[in-house]
Amino acid sequence: MILRYNFFTLLWAAVIMVTTLLPSSSMPSLSIWELFSFDSFAHAFLFAVLTYLMIVGLKKQYTFPRVKHFAIRTSLVVSTLFGVSIELMQHFFILGRQGDIIDVLSNTIGCLIGILLFKWIYQQ
Repeated sequence: MILRYNFFTLLWAAVIMVTTLLPSSSMPSLSIWELFSFDSFAHAFLFAVLTYLMIVGLKKQYTFPRVKHFAIRTSLVVSTLFGVSIELMQHFFILGRQGDIIDVLSNTIGCLIGILLFKWIYQQ
């Protein structure tokens, strides 16, 4: 039943995969100010939603009680590794795209924002 409660999480992960792995014609320049760009906010938003949906799904499922108990930690690790793997796929496998450490940082910040959003909504 874990898939039943994480359907929207998997759907959102598919949206992230499609939007981040499509080839891009223009490559952004690399600077510290890129952390505050629209691209970084978009990455943070996508991963905040992903982490929030994952926590909610893992908290609602009852098949794996240990995963339910550690839903926040599990979602942080899985979402962060998902973001890292996307950047590695962009760097090594997708023509016209390159992996970026700023995007990994933005993804991780988004994961943390998703956790804060969950705690704020559910007051845990």
